[in-house]
Amino acid sequence: MSSELAQVRKEGNASVVEVNGEVDMHSSPELHVLLRQVCEDRPTKIVVDLSRVEYMDSSGIGTLVEIFRRVKGFRGNMVLVSLQPRVRGVFEITKLDKFFTIRDSVAEALQ
Repeated sequence: MSSELAQVRKEGNASVVEVNGEVDMHSSPELHVLLRQVCEDRPTKIVVDLSRVEYMDSSGIGTLVEIFRRVKGFRGNMVLVSLQPRVRGVFEITKLDKFFTIRDSVAEALQ
């Protein structure tokens, strides 16, 4: 699965989703559909690589929260990795950095 916004690859029992560009009210519906498709396979872990995302608004945050709940529903894990400072700031201000597991790299998230 892939689009201009995101590419998905398998790493063992995990799915790694590399997101590109801005995640806002225009692009978050596409990301939501892609992440729901990833959830259909019920991977043990979904790693969302945000290293190429420099901006995320509340619609993007909402998409990640909804997918997080879906993943928890089938007892999977979801890890966000490589957040840019601006995006990390949004998670810190909203206290969602306590809600999500956040790691520095895909390799660290896959351990």
